[in-house]
Parts: sequence; C-alpha cells; structure tokens
Amino acid sequence: MLHHFLTSRKIAVIAAALCLSLLAACGSNNVAPAASSSPPASESAKPSASESPSAEPEFRTIDTVNGPIQIPMHPQRIVAEEYLGSLIVLDVIPVGAPGLTLQNYYFKEALTGVADSGTYGSPSPEVITSLNPDLIITGNKDVYSTLSKIAPTLEIPYGQLKNAHEELTFFGKVLGKEKEAEAWLAEYDRRIAEAKAKVDAAIPADATFSIIESTDKSIYAYGDNFGRGGQPVYQALGRKPPAAVADQIMEKQWAEISAEMIGDYSGDYIVLTANDRTVEDFKKDPIWSSIPAVKNDRLYVWPEERSWYYDPIAVLAQTEELAAWLTKQQ
Repeated sequence: MLHHFLTSRKIAVIAAALCLSLLAACGSNNVAPAASSSPPASESAKPSASESPSAEPEFRTIDTVNGPIQIPMHPQRIVAEEYLGSLIVLDVIPVGAPGLTLQNYYFKEALTGVADSGTYGSPSPEVITSLNPDLIITGNKDVYSTLSKIAPTLEIPYGQLKNAHEELTFFGKVLGKEKEAEAWLAEYDRRIAEAKAKVDAAIPADATFSIIESTDKSIYAYGDNFGRGGQPVYQALGRKPPAAVADQIMEKQWAEISAEMIGDYSGDYIVLTANDRTVEDFKKDPIWSSIPAVKNDRLYVWPEERSWYYDPIAVLAQTEELAAWLTKQQ
C-alpha cells in the first residue's frame, strides 16, 4: 500500500520473491472494511445443507468506503493496483498490475507473466478492460470511478489496513481463503517473535529508534505505517521513536525536516533510507557525523527499493534483516 504522497515521488523498483518455509509463495480509518449484513465470506462461499453446490451464489456483498458492492465469490481474473503481497501470500496471482510493482524486490518472481496494467497511480482503462477482469483492487480513490465502470472494484484506502494481520485477515475473507491466511500468519508470528527475542536480548529495552529518509533535496522522518522500516521497527520489534517527537510522528506518520533538525529526530539507532550513499558517506558528512547514532555505528542504510514497501512479505523480510543487523551491535 502506498500513500498518495508516494505517488508524487518516484516509485522504487523492487525485486526478488520471498516465500515462507511452510507455505506456498505466497496504512485513515481505524477499522478494516467489514463484511456487510450478508454472511461472512467463509460462510457465504459454502452452500447450505439444503442447497446443492450448483446453488452456490455467484456474488457476495461486502461493505466498502464506496458503500456495499458485489464481488465474485471466487474471482479468477483480478487486476491488483495495490496489495499484491497479500494476494501472493494467499496464492492468488493477478492477471494485471502496475508495471513498477511487477519488479517488486520481494516478490517479482511470483508475478512473471502478469500483464502491465499501466503507470502506478494512473492505470490504463483500455489495458485493464482488455484483461477482462472480474475484480479490481485499488487504494486510489481518484481512479475508483473509472475502474468501477470496468469491473467490480474494491477500494481500500491507504492506512485502513494497519498491519499484516488486518490485511491478510481482510483478504482471506474477501477471497474465501481464511484458512490460508491464518496459517501464513501463524508462521509469520513465529518468525517475528523469534526475531524480536533476539533483538530484545541484544538491545536495551529503552533504546530509541528513528526511521529517516535522506534524498538529494529533502529529509523525512516516518512513523509506524509509512514504509522505510517503520513497520518492522515500531510494530514487529516493538521499538519506540524519541519521546519528544513520538506523538507527532505516529499521528501524521511523516515529517519533512531540515538538516538542522536531524538531531531532534534521531534516536539511539537510525534506520535510514538513502540511494547511492553508504554508512561511511554519512560518517564523513559534517552534519550527520555529529549525530550520536552515526558516531556510535548505530546507523543502518538501505536503498528505497528495499525499504519503501510494507506488505506482509516485505515486513517479514525487513524485520529479519534488521534483526540480523541489530544483534551484531552488542
């Protein structure tokens, strides 16, 4: 899920599939979209005792930000403008997706052969129509009107699904894959708990963490639901930002800061997104080199192609990557 804010900046190209060892290959409202007064997806998908399988309804009704909509009971041709990670987890491969997402660092191999549905944030109606979709999934309200004329369109706004559990539970119900979602989440929880235990044993509980991005023109600090490592650090590992800026960061989720403000937003550890700059580059920088986390070798630098994304697959991989770094800091 990427916020509309991300679409105004260049989108990262990310690659390489992640598969859980026990399963196949596969962030504003406070409540995820709920099923309507109709039976839940798991119940609606099954014929009653008095019905034969052939009597199974073809559509289910679910509540969305655009009101109740009907979607196929078992969609076969999905165009996914967002939430590809969750679909892959549930072994649902779309027929179309934005070109840049097809190169996602964490799961591009799973999308081999999927059609390019157009520019991210500006899909091609003509291409999507040609794919004959029976369901379209988007997070972009600006394109809902256009897409909904092509096929049933499920809009889930950025931030409405706040973590892997909410996201997978939601799509498990939508796609009739509740058991698959539960199984994947059980393994996810096990691996997250293992990573957290290792970090807790190596890093003091009161150590603060900052999620920052440095570009050629700007510097940003982020909260726990805006990518760049916020989900793995603040959600999965349970760490906290500096107290002085915590409320601001967690409420708005991002803040543009000046170079003079870096110290105010810097915790004991910094997870920093930067392209074409290394830890050594920041150590030589006259401003960054004065930050305690940088001086004490508590700076982790990774490129946007690995840090921007926060689908369940990416969060698990990022958590384990950061845990490996943090456990070497002891």
